[in-house]
Amino acid sequence: MYVSRGARNGTRARASAAVLGAALLLAACSSSGDGDETGEGDRTGAAITQQPKEADPFWVNPAGNAAKQVAAYAKSGQDDKAEQIRKIAQQPTGEWIGPENPEQEARGFTEAADKAGRTALLVLYNIPHRDCGQYSQGGAADGDAYRTWIDGVAAGIGDRAATVVLEPDAVLHLVDGCTEDDFHEERYDLLGDAVKKLKSLKNTRVYLDAGNAGWGHPDQIFDPLKRAGIAEADGFSVNVSNFYSTEDSITYGKELSAKVGGKHFVIDTSRNGNGPYKSGEENERWCNPPGRALGETPTTKTADSLVDAYLWVKRPGESDGECKGGPKAGQWWPTYALKLAQGSDT
Repeated sequence: MYVSRGARNGTRARASAAVLGAALLLAACSSSGDGDETGEGDRTGAAITQQPKEADPFWVNPAGNAAKQVAAYAKSGQDDKAEQIRKIAQQPTGEWIGPENPEQEARGFTEAADKAGRTALLVLYNIPHRDCGQYSQGGAADGDAYRTWIDGVAAGIGDRAATVVLEPDAVLHLVDGCTEDDFHEERYDLLGDAVKKLKSLKNTRVYLDAGNAGWGHPDQIFDPLKRAGIAEADGFSVNVSNFYSTEDSITYGKELSAKVGGKHFVIDTSRNGNGPYKSGEENERWCNPPGRALGETPTTKTADSLVDAYLWVKRPGESDGECKGGPKAGQWWPTYALKLAQGSDT
């Protein structure tokens, strides 16, 4: 059966040393309190600040693509567009750790978050044979390379607070026939070891990805999740980079939770404001679909006690791949970002 795919963030590194340095500098300059103090960083009247900690403890990156787009629109006098993109820039989004400098990136993001009194949201997406040769193909060269990469991430996080979404689609593609049988046992071992390594850290929470509400039935994935180490994780993630409604995602997550020991879960609500796209070819509905909108903003105050948080795991405005006129997977696409933001007004 066809599976609605999740993560599509490309193979490039998520941040260079220069970007991380800028993030640290801006984090130090931004308010670390719970208000929305204004700054003097742009013409629209307020710098990018953190959200109230009691409802949203995750770090807002003041040097992200959306923040840069706000500044660019403001500088050119396009204040209406700047305020639309601010809807994205002012919310915490996942930092997808790249393949080349995992320790440096994880340290940079967690240090910046720590300085702001927040928790870093990290996404690990580097499993060997990733995405089955599709838009986000790639990943570590082999199992040893992946273990070294995970070790680097763990060293970079250290004792600082982090929430990790582990390997979107990795378990799902073991079940749907996308990943070749020869790689199954290695993948289970790699995921289980990654969970153990990350959970050995003092302040790290780990959510193993578990697909989405449009994929199938929990009966098809609960046993693979157990084999991948869900028992030692804090829970699982659903709807990563997808568009299924929060209500449907809660239903799916609760059914799955009942089969894996009552584990809690998190939901990616970054682009599910209008639900899934239902027109066109089924195998392209996930890729830069038109008419979508931002979903519920990130928060730990959710509609169900089993849901630990609504998160923006996928970074709204970054392309799903070279479809419908989009750039490569993971690249910033201001036109699409603007449509997502505008869609949330309707």
